[in-house]
Amino acid sequence: MRLLLIRHGQTPSNVDHLLDTAVPGPGLTALGEGQAAALPAALAGEDIEAIYVSNLIRTQLTAAPLAAARGLDVIVRDGIRELSAGDLEMLPGESEQGLLYMKTVFAWADGDTELRMPGGESGAEALARYDAVVAEAAGSGAGTVAMVSHGAAIRMWTAARADNVDVPFAAAHPLENTGVVILEGSPAQGWKALAWAGAVVAPAGEGGPAGWPFAGDAP
Repeated sequence: MRLLLIRHGQTPSNVDHLLDTAVPGPGLTALGEGQAAALPAALAGEDIEAIYVSNLIRTQLTAAPLAAARGLDVIVRDGIRELSAGDLEMLPGESEQGLLYMKTVFAWADGDTELRMPGGESGAEALARYDAVVAEAAGSGAGTVAMVSHGAAIRMWTAARADNVDVPFAAAHPLENTGVVILEGSPAQGWKALAWAGAVVAPAGEGGPAGWPFAGDAP
């Protein structure tokens, strides 16, 4: 299966760099609406057979123009929602406490899945829910599936599941609004990232928490 993981369009919380992960969440800014409107043309070369969105409003609004252009209904799944910020909810992402959010996210991607977000979910729980939706899509028989999801969730899941994306690469490449990560594979055989929002996908090599640039996109 060809899997397109698409970050939602810009929200007011993105503008303010806030960790905004709760349901239902904010809508899109005027720029975000424009980004959503541009998706059908940007993905014109993709033979999309199914479109999944999370239960947060921003993904549904982002997917609407693409779904209308393809004549597809969106499939809403809680499992691809943003990684819950727990006690860090609505903190500035670049604050001292806010930085703990992405540190935790990348620790999950690096294998420490029992670690829990303060007041929130564990890495094992986050990966399990995301894996379940990907498995559902793969089992549907669709050749190409688009999932409109969230920046931290996409980066974490791809770093954890794609054979050719390591944590330093994911940490160094924030995903802009409506940025797309393209993968091919299956839950059984594994995944390979083909493109990351225009960046060449190549593992960054050795690295560790001290070298990770955690500042970047807010959820």
